[in-house]
Amino acid sequence: PELCLRLEVGPNAAVHSPLAIQNGFLHMLVHSYTAEFFMSFLTNLGPFLEDEIIPEVIPMEIEVVDTKITLKDDSPRVYPTSPGPVPITLAVDHVIVKRRDDGVFYLTGKGSPKQEKPVSVLQEQKAPVECVLAAPAAGTHGLQLKEVPELQRELQTMKIALAEANMDKARLLQEIRKYNPLFQL
Repeated sequence: PELCLRLEVGPNAAVHSPLAIQNGFLHMLVHSYTAEFFMSFLTNLGPFLEDEIIPEVIPMEIEVVDTKITLKDDSPRVYPTSPGPVPITLAVDHVIVKRRDDGVFYLTGKGSPKQEKPVSVLQEQKAPVECVLAAPAAGTHGLQLKEVPELQRELQTMKIALAEANMDKARLLQEIRKYNPLFQL
């Protein structure tokens, strides 16, 4: 099957967490699933999920294995001559989303050597800068070795953002030149 659900409640659910005894534990497995959704489907989920009461925390584990989801933009076109947006395909090899008793969702990949880190939209964790020297003293390197991977990730993120900005600029210039071929920057 592509989707398996299991809900455990009671003393046997204590294996998963103390809160699972009372609220239950939900385990969901999505395997070899392929689907196509319109973007309007995702944007209309918000009002459906809103509620006026705060729900109880249910510990859960959602495992997604070998899944492909294609998102198609069905919004009206801005320019009638545009060929339309290209669908986005999200391919997931193996991801596990866990919700613990504290209500925080943890996102991990299968076989990931790092520990689980909470996923939070409102909270962004940054590593403290341990040592940055303008003129390093003898025997010190200025930047601690723990800080180098963080800086490399930040550099990679900035390179990706710059490449995306350049692609957006080229796309906008191409769109402007459709209507005004003599346009120069």
